Amino acid sequence: MKVLLDTNALMVPEQFGVDIFSELERHGYLEFLVPRAVAEELEAVSRNAKRGRDKVAAKVALGLIEGCQMVERRGDADSVLLELALDRGAAVFTNDKLLKKRLLSRGITVVYLRQCRYLDIAMRKEF
Repeated sequence: MKVLLDTNALMVPEQFGVDIFSELERHGYLEFLVPRAVAEELEAVSRNAKRGRDKVAAKVALGLIEGCQMVERRGDADSVLLELALDRGAAVFTNDKLLKKRLLSRGITVVYLRQCRYLDIAMRKEF
């Protein structure tokens, strides 16, 4: 299965010490996709972040994306993630609450960090 990685998801390994790739594989996700928009956001954070922790996490994340498949799509990262998820039938790994709500409302599976220790999956609930 495919999963698109958001900016904050790629910063999880440095910020929380969670091996996201092992966790994603445990859930059956073997294709890791990163939109160019997310890479550009990480570059901006690594250049402009005032807090050292975010700056370091963004630099680590930039190294991690080298092992992922880059998708050449630019624009607003949240919108790009939504479009690509729909186009490619992929889940999205994000910790952004508003984006998570938006994705779930469109029927897109969301992977997220739970209790700062492991990844969990949310799917739209049918009523």
